[in-house]
Parts: sequence; C-alpha cells; structure tokens
Amino acid sequence: MPAIIEAVELRKTYRVGKIEVPALRSISFFVEKGEFVSVVGPSGSGKSTLFYLLGGLTQPDSGHVIIDGDDFAKLSDSERTRMRKRKIGFVFQKFNLLPTLDAKSNIDIALDIAGSNGTRDAAYFDKIVGLLGIAKRLHHRPSELSGGEQQRVALARALINKPAIVLADEPTGNLDSKNSEIVLKMLRQSNQDLGQTVLMITHNPEAASYGDRIIHMRDGEMVAPEQDPQWTGH
Repeated sequence: MPAIIEAVELRKTYRVGKIEVPALRSISFFVEKGEFVSVVGPSGSGKSTLFYLLGGLTQPDSGHVIIDGDDFAKLSDSERTRMRKRKIGFVFQKFNLLPTLDAKSNIDIALDIAGSNGTRDAAYFDKIVGLLGIAKRLHHRPSELSGGEQQRVALARALINKPAIVLADEPTGNLDSKNSEIVLKMLRQSNQDLGQTVLMITHNPEAASYGDRIIHMRDGEMVAPEQDPQWTGH
C-alpha cells in the first residue's frame, strides 16, 4: 500500500525566553493508506507537536510533511488550508464545539467549511450519529451535553466529510471508560469500513491497542517499545 502520511526528518524547537526546548528531534516515519496507527509516549514526548505538524496546523523548523503525495512545505497557506478541509478530519482532546450551535449544526458546519454547500449523505449522517449514540441529542447545545456526548459530536464532525485521514489527539483523554470505548470503536469502524487512515495520539496503552501499529515516542524521538516505561512497567 502507498504511504498517505510521510514525516521526513521533522524537527521543532520551542523557545521560552532564552531557553530552547527541543520538541521533535529528526522524526521520520510513514503511514500506509488504510492503516490505524497509534502514537504513544509520556507527557512532553512530542506527541502533540507531531500531531500539529502532520495536520499542517504549524510548521516544522526543518523537515517535510507529505500528505497523499503533496509536501506541505511546497504549498501556499491557502493550498494547505484547502487540503486540511478536504482530506483531514481532526479530533481534539478539547471538543472545540461552537457553544451557540446545536449538535447537528456543529456537525454540519464541517460540510460548509469544506465547501460542500451544506449537502451531505443523509444515510451516512444517520449511521454515524446512530453508532455514536447521539441521534436523540442533535438539537441540544454543547452546554446541554455531557463531556462524552460532546466528544462524540466532535468525532461525528470529523468524520462527516469522509476524509481520507483522521488525526485524533488524545480523543479519550477527558472521557470515562464507556465513552472512550464508543469513540475508539467508531474510529476503528471508520478505518475498517471506509478505509480511512487513522493516526491517534494517546498516552493510554489500552486506547493504543486499537491501532494496527504503535509508534513510541520519548523526549522528541521515536524509541523502541522497551524504552517506553508504560510498556515495560518501570
């Protein structure tokens, strides 16, 4: 299978005053089309920085992110934005729902942003909200939804355009075990049924096990599993 995500020698350093804090140290890997890859590591390992670089939400100091054959570094700002809208669905730990809109409108807004003129596959919409258990909550605003329901709405929003890639940053980080299972099963199903490529950032070994492959990170670098304390038990 061809690679749909390629990271080539990615480096990113943040500056706090006069202090430089390396977040990524020459990270390289690829994800094949249709894979479900989990990226794990402790806090400060560089996972979230990697997420933002792969989604084109920030730029590396050096290196390349290649999405479906297109190098972000060679695209204009508008071209990068267009790619994100059409090819990538984002799921964040913070739900990022618009407080003045109900759940249905929060999902549909993804269609407008992608330039779909509000048209959607009604059967697919009904399937997603049914599987996520939010069909009866569509006319409630975020303040009227539980945290788990808000994350499920956010996941539906990420999937509604049937993106080729789903990037999820700690999607179960604020959820209880029941809601975590619903979200993870939906990600797995979108991967298996629609062939969507899923890259999920997580610190949770149980969540990571839903992936076909696990990438371990520590101190801004990829490491072998035995160097990850969560897996060795040290």
